[in-house]
Amino acid sequence: MDKKEKFISTMQAGYTFKGEHVQLGAPLFEGEVIADAPIFLPLKMMNRHGLIAGATGTGKTKTLQVLAEILSDSSVPVLLMDIKGDLSGLAAAGASNKIIAERYPKMRLEYQPQAYPVELLSLTGTDGVRLRATVSEFGPVLLSKILNLNDTQGGIVALIFKYCDDNMLPLLDLKDFIKVLQFISSDGKAEIEKLYGKISTSSTGTILRKVIELQQQGADAFFGERSFEVDDLMRIAQDGRGIISILRLMDLQDRPKLFSTFMLQLLSELYATLPEEGDLDKPKLVMFIDEAHLVFQEASSELLRLIETVIKLIRSKGVGIFFCTQNPMDVPAPVLSQLGLKVQHALRAFTAADRKTIRQTAENYPLTDFYKVDELITQLGIGEALITMLNEKGIPTPLAHVMLCSPRSRMDILNQSEVDNINASSRLIKKYNETIDSDSAHEILSRKLEAAAQAAPEEPVKKSAKPQKSTMETITENTVVKSMMRTAGNTIVRSILGSLGIGSRRTKSKSWF
Repeated sequence: MDKKEKFISTMQAGYTFKGEHVQLGAPLFEGEVIADAPIFLPLKMMNRHGLIAGATGTGKTKTLQVLAEILSDSSVPVLLMDIKGDLSGLAAAGASNKIIAERYPKMRLEYQPQAYPVELLSLTGTDGVRLRATVSEFGPVLLSKILNLNDTQGGIVALIFKYCDDNMLPLLDLKDFIKVLQFISSDGKAEIEKLYGKISTSSTGTILRKVIELQQQGADAFFGERSFEVDDLMRIAQDGRGIISILRLMDLQDRPKLFSTFMLQLLSELYATLPEEGDLDKPKLVMFIDEAHLVFQEASSELLRLIETVIKLIRSKGVGIFFCTQNPMDVPAPVLSQLGLKVQHALRAFTAADRKTIRQTAENYPLTDFYKVDELITQLGIGEALITMLNEKGIPTPLAHVMLCSPRSRMDILNQSEVDNINASSRLIKKYNETIDSDSAHEILSRKLEAAAQAAPEEPVKKSAKPQKSTMETITENTVVKSMMRTAGNTIVRSILGSLGIGSRRTKSKSWF
């Protein structure tokens, strides 16, 4: 058996599956497309997560598009995180061109243009179904991780949630959370300390600054009602195909904290809501995160550990997650080790650091007798990729240099008129895009403080009296006066002791957290 025959035999054995499977393309060997050994993808393993990596312009987005089409045709709903805004073309049929006309006969396939059922989503309410979540749904633990708080500050956040639960104060949006935070630091401080213990004003101040930082990235648009239900991501169209939900995030490229906040909330909600499914014949939902480095670059170590945990556990819920990024090293090693399907497009070697990355990337793939992986990665053409995946027994398949199928939908964006038509026919827009401002913690506490102010006895005001100060201003002024008197007294005492030749010993004061 010569080397070519051995290659064909290896590919046929490695990419033949018993369960439902779909074709990704055909392998190349020494520059020749081998149509007798098609590269198939088993749907059963699509909840084992995956990675699509490669330099700009090598075809990553088109590969993501092809996978979304394959899943939709197989009645699997898909969620796409569209950072660059170039995935909306899935809603329109594609068209053949010179490259497709040359490629498909080599793979013995026929190109058939097709439009797909698409729902457009948005975090800011621009051109799509608006996604929101309440502060209560985040919970104290996740909110503390998003804000990157320490244990003491996280304890105060947990206290706020407990106080609101005990007093029936709904936490719906960030203004509710801020109002409660201000209340426990001023008018309600005595009540809180009596029930739950002392709290540090400096800690509440730090939490407030962190929340304001989140607001500056547009988080107010995300927190609130009506909360998006994850079941609406897992819908099947009337023709039996899975609906492709495209979350348009073009306006969030410079706001990575809001993007990562949404991602963690969505993953946590999916994990908390969906039942255990075990090994399904195909996943219930597959999520693709384009420009995945935005999720990780702003994440704290606590947040990364949470992502790693969710990635490990959500597989059994029937959910697959795929990361799309330029450099595979953008994905942390603990997460990378959980990814079953790897699609590696070309990388560029312009610097010594680039060459080191390429060597490390090559070492992440199965050993092969047919390719020099570190060299081939820099020579892959557009629409070509190195592929390995898990077979139905969970064993990695042989590494294959693959000519990939082309998207059957449009490889370009929709125009505004087409976007408007999709939104006009969406039943979810009618459900979620109405603004709701329910009676919540902000309104309830505001009324409580107003009633307390009206019930307080009014003191007679003299004509020469100065304008009355607020409670907080009076407290601050008294604190400053007492501090000045204490400092002056200490100075006098130290002077007297010094004149008597007696030294003073400094003692550390206790501080409350």
